[in-house]
Amino acid sequence: MSKSPFDPVRQNVNLSAKITSGLERIASVFRVLLWEHAKTIGLSPIQIQLMIFVSYHDDGLCNVSHLAKEFNLTKPTISDALKVLMEKGLIKKVHSEVDKRAFTVALTTEGRAVVEETAIFASPVEASINNLGKAEKEQLFITLKELIFRLNSLGIISVQRTCFGCHYYEKKADGHYCRFIDKRLLDAELRLDCPDYIEKSMA
Repeated sequence: MSKSPFDPVRQNVNLSAKITSGLERIASVFRVLLWEHAKTIGLSPIQIQLMIFVSYHDDGLCNVSHLAKEFNLTKPTISDALKVLMEKGLIKKVHSEVDKRAFTVALTTEGRAVVEETAIFASPVEASINNLGKAEKEQLFITLKELIFRLNSLGIISVQRTCFGCHYYEKKADGHYCRFIDKRLLDAELRLDCPDYIEKSMA
């Protein structure tokens, strides 16, 4: 029997293979939705993703080095994408006051308008999830965050800002606790992309 999770015969006897195949189908939905938006405005999917990321994240994460790590791409690839966006007047460089060679990127007024139009590309997926019951959504979220954390631990996902890998997170007998906000957290309150995240020291 094939070892591929995409082999229907193996899926019939292996639930993990079936789930893996299902996740790949969902991933393909995101690709299709993103391409549809990209075609209408003359940008590539990665250019749209970069702009959306820059729009919703702290300036310290919006430099070439971090963006390359975030999207698992090379620095030259990110630099080329940013160059096109600058030429189109959608982003601008913000130079460091300490080191003029260093810079972050920020959206222009035109760039913010594009993000407002394209950041909703995944709305059909969100709408489908909204049709699930509260308990189903909470269990799906728990499963996703644990999967993301495990893939990050294996080095497959290079960046994650989830509670499990955060300096402020504590696992207690009665659940989860965040020392940053000094509060016990329910499963549904755990975050996948926290702006206050500080990577936990492995020392």
